[in-house]
Amino acid sequence: MKIKIILALLFLNSCLLQRVKEEEHIELITNPQGEGISLVAEFTKGPAYNHPCLAIWLEDLEGNYLETLLVTKYVATGIFAHGETQPGKWNVEPGSLRRPATLPYWAHKRGIRASDGLYIPSPETPVPDAITAATPKGNFSLDTRSTVFPPKKFRILLEINQAWDSNRYWTNTSYSNDPDYFGSLQPSLVYAATFDTENGDDPVFLNAIGHGHPSGKDGKLFTDLTTLTTAKEIIHSVSVRLKLKP
Repeated sequence: MKIKIILALLFLNSCLLQRVKEEEHIELITNPQGEGISLVAEFTKGPAYNHPCLAIWLEDLEGNYLETLLVTKYVATGIFAHGETQPGKWNVEPGSLRRPATLPYWAHKRGIRASDGLYIPSPETPVPDAITAATPKGNFSLDTRSTVFPPKKFRILLEINQAWDSNRYWTNTSYSNDPDYFGSLQPSLVYAATFDTENGDDPVFLNAIGHGHPSGKDGKLFTDLTTLTTAKEIIHSVSVRLKLKP
C-alpha cells in the first residue's frame, strides 16, 4: 500500500511539474493584420530575468528604422504600475512615468519626440495597441507580421532593460546628478541579427551588439559590454524564424 501511495504521489508531482513547465511558455501575437513579412521569435529567459522592458524592431542594413514588432506595455504607453509623484517618490496607483533610460536605443530609432523633449513614448505619443503586450512572466514566443515589406536583407533588433539591476560598476552613485539615470543602473542591452529572405526559414539567433545610453540622453550604441554582468543574464537566447511562403 505504501509503495502505491508513493508512486501515486510521484505521478501527481510529475503532472504538476509538467503543468507548471507548460504554463511558463507564453504565446504572443502582434499585428495579425500586417501584410508584410511574417516571423516567429522564441525567447528563453535567463537566470536574472525579472519583469524587464523590451522592444523588438526591424531595420535595413544601413541602420534605418523600419518598424516596431513588439514593445512592452509600460514603455509603450508611458503608464507604469506605480506612477511617480516626484523624483524618487512613487504612488501605489498606475500613473505616467518618464524613464528615458529604459529603452533609449529603440526610442531614438523610432524618432517620435514627446512634448517634454524625450523620445521614450508618453501617454500623448503611445505605441499602437496592436504591437504591445504586458511583460511575459516566463519564456515566450512572438508570432508577428510587419506592416512594411523590408528589403531582401534586413536586421531584427531587440533592446531589453531591467530596472534596479545593479552591479559593482553600475550603482545609484554612478551618475548621482542625473535623475534620469536613477533606478536604471546597468544600461539596456541591444541584440541583433541579419536576415536574408533568400536563405530559407531556419532559425537565426540574435547576439548582443552593445548597450544604450545609461540615462537615455541619446540614441548611440555603446559596444563595450565588459562592465555588464547580470544584464547579460536576463536573456538566455532569442531566435527568430522567418515564415516564408513556399
